[in-house]
Amino acid sequence: MFKSWVNLFQLGAEAQQVIWLRTMKLAAGGPKADREAKLMLKEKIDTAQKETLKLMMGGSPDTMVGNYRRKVKANSKRLSK
Repeated sequence: MFKSWVNLFQLGAEAQQVIWLRTMKLAAGGPKADREAKLMLKEKIDTAQKETLKLMMGGSPDTMVGNYRRKVKANSKRLSK
């Protein structure tokens, strides 16, 4: 149970970094900001649909948090370039 809370806390901390990086990208404006905004929305909708379906089919919340963390880490890496 403790591991689940740590995993969830880490997701929150990592997501804050991505929010900050995205805010900087969007604040810069231009075509890159437009692409990032569209990618962000598409990614959020797609991931939420997939993870909700997995939960409905009996998936575990821990697995869902892990999947979200992988997405957040990938975004952090991409936005840090």
